[in-house]
Parts: sequence; C-alpha cells; structure tokens
Amino acid sequence: MSRPLETLEASCTGLVRRMVSLPRAISRAMDQGLDLMRVGGGRRNHHQFPPPNYPVPPHHHQYHHRPPLDHSIPNYLQPDLGFLAGFEQQYGTTHPFFYACRFIDALKMARDEQKFVFLYLHSPNHPFTPHFCKDTLCTEVVVQFLDANFVSWGGVADHGEGLHMATTLRPASFPFCAVVAPSSGHNLDVVQQMEGPVTPEELVEMLHTILEERGSMFGNQRAQAEEKRMADVRLRQEQDAAYSASLQADQEKEKVSKLEKDKQRQENAATNARQSQILIRFPNGERKEKSFSSVDKIKVIFKFIDSLGVAGVGENYRLVSSFPRKVYGVGQWGMTLKDAGFCPEKTLFIELV
Repeated sequence: MSRPLETLEASCTGLVRRMVSLPRAISRAMDQGLDLMRVGGGRRNHHQFPPPNYPVPPHHHQYHHRPPLDHSIPNYLQPDLGFLAGFEQQYGTTHPFFYACRFIDALKMARDEQKFVFLYLHSPNHPFTPHFCKDTLCTEVVVQFLDANFVSWGGVADHGEGLHMATTLRPASFPFCAVVAPSSGHNLDVVQQMEGPVTPEELVEMLHTILEERGSMFGNQRAQAEEKRMADVRLRQEQDAAYSASLQADQEKEKVSKLEKDKQRQENAATNARQSQILIRFPNGERKEKSFSSVDKIKVIFKFIDSLGVAGVGENYRLVSSFPRKVYGVGQWGMTLKDAGFCPEKTLFIELV
C-alpha cells in the first residue's frame, strides 16, 4: 500500500526541522557520560562499536550471539536487543544496519562521523508495519542508501527506550521514521518525520533530498572547525611572534644597559686614573712637587706637607692659589682636586697663619 509522493510529502514537511527535548532519563544518562563500550553494542558480529572510518556495513547481518546487558544501566536505557531479535525473526537479516546501542550513543557516532541519524520506531502490531518492513525498509536500495549515508537506530515503540522516544516524538501513525541531526545539549534536532507507508523509491528520494538540502550543515561545520583551527594556529603564531619580539627587546635593553654600565665604569676608571700635578711653594723658597689622583681630597695635600717637616711651617697654615686668588683651609679639606680645579696641574703657596 502506498500513497502518491505529493500527498506523502505534504504530510511530512509540516514537521520539518523542529527541536524537541530528550526525556529526563536519557538526559541524565548523557550527563553521567556512560561509556559507549560498556553497552556492548556496535557491530553485532564483534559485540563492539566499529573504529572510526569503519567500512560500510554488509547488507546481510547475522546476530547469533547477543552482547550481555550491563546491569549498572537502567533497563529502559539498555540496548534494545528485543527489537533486533524480533525484527530479524520476522523479516530476516537483510535490513539497515541498526546499531545495538542507546540512542544517545547513536547520536554521538553520528556527530563524530558527521552524519544524520535515521530513527525507526517499530510497531509490531500495526497493520501497515509488515508491508513497510518487507517491501520498503528491507529492500536492497533502501538498505544500501541508509548504510552508506546514515547512522540507523531502531526501537520498539511500546517498550524500553523506544517507548521513551515515541513519547518524545509523538508519532501520529505508523510506520514512523525520523531523520535527526546531532545537536548540543539535551535537545533533538528533528530534520524530518515520515509517518505512514511509503515505497522504497519515495523513501530514498526523501532521504536524498534531506541530504542535499541539509547535508551542507556538516560541510559548514567542517569549514567552521577548520577556520577555528586556523584561527588558533594564527593566534599561537602571533603570540609566539609577540613573545619573540618582547624577548628580543628585553635582550636589546639589557645589552644597551650593559654597554652604558661598561662605559660608566671606563669613565670612572679613567677619572680615577687621571693625575693632578701639584707644585707647592714654601715661605723659605723651597719647592716640592707631587702627583695626586684627581679624586683625592685637598686634605691629602696638607698631609703631604706635614710629612715633609719643612722648617718654619707649623700646624697653622693654609694653601693659596693666585690668578685668581683662592684660599684653601680646613673648610675645604673634603673637596676633590678635580672639583677644586687642580687638574691637570696647579701651583699652591703656603700662607702661614
């Protein structure tokens, strides 16, 4: 039983792209961050999820051994193994690759692989279900298209997590399928809901249209991620360049400071090494000459004179310079020869007091 594509699209497009909130129990499980591997779902031949970039699953799935349940997880969040077992028992093993995992883990896989989730809620007792499963969902064209382009997840509409999803999405009739985009937070981004029987061609055409119209969002996400990565790289490069420039500037300042200090030390050394030639004339006509450092104090000249013991020169005397005349006594003892103007040479007279 099928309906014209126009009628089907009119019934579906009214629900295009809406946000619904996940049930609280599922949201709490997302918050707890339960490990995907603990569920034991994934590629059913291996009892684990496939690694990244896994090949497209085969179209004939065998499921002779069921993965054990993890009793630390609530029953309504366990992989819906009853759906897979009942579906294969009634319709065989040729069907889309339904991942035996929680729905939130299917969303995680879809986000990582940048795909949509194809969600199927199975209503075993609905009169349209057998026809849809045998003649549409399990046909080779639908299986190949879903396995190549979607992450498929299924659940029984009146049991376990499938019941929670049915309560969230509120299907008006069955068969019920939905295309869900990975979304942040505890919301579902429902891109398209499909209710009622459809032919394989109609289903593939609708899914293909969704990929054409909405699939660009993944390209935009990749472009945004690449743009962010490049922005981070540029920021690190700018920070490294700024640090190098700052380090170089500090090194230059340190170099200039060292040069200035070296220059000052050299100047001080030159000043200290500069000599002042002093000629002293005594009252009795004697003359004595002595070299002093320019940084020596005038007091050293007095000590030098006292050490000579020249006759007629007692303790009370002062030094006098002519042209212009200046007198140097005890009050000038702390003055350096350089400050007194005695460099490079000076003639002083002893004047008795």
